[in-house]
Amino acid sequence: MWLSRGLLAGSLASASLIASALPLLTPQPAQAQADAPVPFSAVRALNLARNTAIQSNGGLSVYRPAQCMYETASAGNQCLISNTNDGYLFRFLGGAPGWQQLDLAPSVETEIRISTDGRTVLGVDYNGAPR
Repeated sequence: MWLSRGLLAGSLASASLIASALPLLTPQPAQAQADAPVPFSAVRALNLARNTAIQSNGGLSVYRPAQCMYETASAGNQCLISNTNDGYLFRFLGGAPGWQQLDLAPSVETEIRISTDGRTVLGVDYNGAPR
């Protein structure tokens, strides 16, 4: 008898937990985006710039670019300096793994140009000590 009461109590607790979570699981209408959609070329350009900097600075075991290089390549991204007919220009800091999370000074600054289609590195204008 006590076993079935325990199972019943556990089932009721589970049902209550599920019921309380239902509003969170119910699909919500999409929110309107204030910005225009980010072109795929911008996403590709950001990924290429980030990966080029990682390779140029010794790989992920010794170098991590700034967090903005892992965010959307939208006009609000701090690392995206310009997006013109000449391509994308990124400027960002980097350092040892965890440098931003530990609030350490960056050890590298990178400025890199990527083609408008996001497929080609046009040039690494700077990759050295932070200026």
